[in-house]
Formats: sequence, structure tokens, C-alpha cells
Amino acid sequence: MALTLTLPTASGALAPYALRGIAPVKPDAGIKFNRIAYSAAHVVADPLAAVDPWLQAAVDWDATIAYRRHLFSLGLGVAEAMDTAQRGMGLDWPTSLELIRRSLDAAKDVPGALVASGCGTDHLNLDEVKSVDDVIRGYEEQMAAIEALGGKLIVMASRALARVARSPADYERVYDRILSQARQPVVLHWLGEMFDPALAGYWGTKDTDAAMDTAIGIIAAHPDKVDGIKISLLDKDKEIAMRRRLPKGVRMYTGDDFNYAELIAGDGFGREPTHGKSDALLGIFDAIAPAASAALGALAQGNTEKFHAILGPTVPLSRHIFAAPTRFYKTGVVFMAWLNGHQKHLTMVGGQQSTRSLQHFAELFRLADAANLLEQPELAMRRMKTLLALHGVDN
Repeated sequence: MALTLTLPTASGALAPYALRGIAPVKPDAGIKFNRIAYSAAHVVADPLAAVDPWLQAAVDWDATIAYRRHLFSLGLGVAEAMDTAQRGMGLDWPTSLELIRRSLDAAKDVPGALVASGCGTDHLNLDEVKSVDDVIRGYEEQMAAIEALGGKLIVMASRALARVARSPADYERVYDRILSQARQPVVLHWLGEMFDPALAGYWGTKDTDAAMDTAIGIIAAHPDKVDGIKISLLDKDKEIAMRRRLPKGVRMYTGDDFNYAELIAGDGFGREPTHGKSDALLGIFDAIAPAASAALGALAQGNTEKFHAILGPTVPLSRHIFAAPTRFYKTGVVFMAWLNGHQKHLTMVGGQQSTRSLQHFAELFRLADAANLLEQPELAMRRMKTLLALHGVDN
């Protein structure tokens, strides 16, 4: 019997929908990827905690770490305490550091597991940040704490730096100081203003090409301290242009949740391997983990056609999850985890489950089904019906 339910349509009407109900393709066991792939993993909130959700973070640690183990089992690395985990939008620095500690501990049990952790300045009170030196001290505080745990750094874009910097030279000064101290090569992080309006004009200018020049210059001054750079500008041409200019051995980690399939597959440009393809550090990999793993396995075996056949159908879903206002994409990521049984509820840190409409969730449900991403179709349908009932739609 077909699984059916009533969903709202784009016009605001209600219409029946029949699930395809095809489970995700399973990745082949034991295949080593030929791309580095980090999933920016979400946190699972504790809905039973007696907190004010907009003001305090309460984390279900068991469920949160269990999801990281799930990602490890699929061969994916974890980019920890990044914006997917609502860093700076509900998750404070002490909780982020505890998350990093627990994730690193979990990775010790998994041979080859990759974890890189977000190092930023989000613990600073922006009203008290008056100078670039204040920003440097902020970075150094988080850097020391993460490196004391043995963690690899993702040097996150800083709202504080964007606020006080007056020129590209201020960015050069900050990154020169941080990179010169790093114990191991770091991943730099360039997040566009569509993800965080407070980061507008990062690298000292609103001209993207000029900003790229500054970032390339900083990397070129410290090539041995930079593993790669993750950029999230949702502009594939900008990413390709930048990766072709990176110093030898420095990776481009795509953060383009609109065009990741073709960017990871690459164009084979140049003699330097890192110039012709992107590795991945993606929020969407949290939501499409089984498909991402299977696709990367196919790519590693040289089967580009299968790679695109698996990953291509996930792109419309990703573009919907990351639709403007893009900073609310985290709600779609957690919604997918709930539909697929990786957590028992839709409650989010910061109360962010309220940032998307029922119509948005309904289209997300249809696109997830079309991309064969509903791991347990019957469970997904029951949970979707629960959400619909909460909004007054009977099934």
C-alpha cells in the first residue's frame, strides 16, 4: 500500500502526496575516498532541560555524539562546533568547547576519523571589542583551549574582526599572528554575508575579487600553516577562480551548498591536483550523509557517472534548505535528522525550529523523498503528520 499524506502546496492549498519511499543508496564498505570530506555536524538539543531556549543552550550529549559516530561510520569527517551547530546563534563558547572535547574523545575510538574544530571570537562581547588586538586575544584564547585538547583548528570568520578592521592590513595582521602560532596546519573559513550579515566586507572590502587577493596573500605568506580554505559564497565561479590560485598543496574546501556536486567532481584544471577539484566542508553533508558517502565512494573508484547520479538529486533539496534567509538553513538540517530517526524531536538550540514555515517543511519533505533520502519512510511519514497536526492540518 502506498504511503500517502496531505501536504500544503506552494499556493497555500492542501493536496495528497504519495511517497516514493526509496531508501538511500548504501555506501560500499571499505572504500577510501579521494577527497577529504567534512560534515559540519549539528547538535541535538535537550528538550527536557529547564532553560530559556533563546538565552541558554541545553545539549543532549548522547544523541549529539551518536550522530557524530554515525558520520564517522560513513567515512565522513566532522567539522565541529561550526555554524551548523548554531555557533554564535544559540551555542556559546563554553558549550562549544565541551562539544569539541566530546567529539575528539569519540573520534579516538574510530581509526582514521577526522575532526577539525571551529576556533573563533564569538565569546567576545562585541560592544567591548575596540581594537584588532582585542580580536587577536579572542582568537588566541579559543586556539589555546582547542589545541590543548589536541584539536585541529578551523579558523572561523570573526564578527568582531569585521566590526573593528579598517583595512585589509588589519586582517593580514590578525591572520599572520594566528597562523604563525598554529601547532598544525589550519583550515581558514570565509563565510559570505548570506550566511551571516555581520560578516559583510570580510577581508577589508566588499569587492569579492579584492577580498580574494587579500586572502590569497595571507595564505601565500604561510603555506605550511594552511591545510586549506573553506569558502561559502554560493558562487561556483569565485570558488573555482580561487582554488586555481592557491599555493601548491593548499586545498579548497567547498562550502557551496548550491553547487557542491560539480565542484567536488572538479574540472581537472592544471598540473597541481588541488587546483582542479574541491574537497568538502559542508553543512548539507549532515542532512545527506549516506548519499554523500556513497557518491564519494563511487568517485574514488573512478565512476563519475554514478557519483553524479547519486549526488545530483540531492542538490535541489540543498538549495531549498539553504534558501534565503540562508542563515536559517540549520532548521532544515535538524528536520532531516528528525525525519530519519537520528533524534526524537525537532526542538533546536536557540528555538530555531521556528525559523521556517510549514510550507517550507512540506517542500523539504517532498524533495528529500525525491532524492531517496528518507531512511525510514514510514517513520518519516508519521513524523511529518505530527508536524502537520501541530499546524492544524489533519491527516
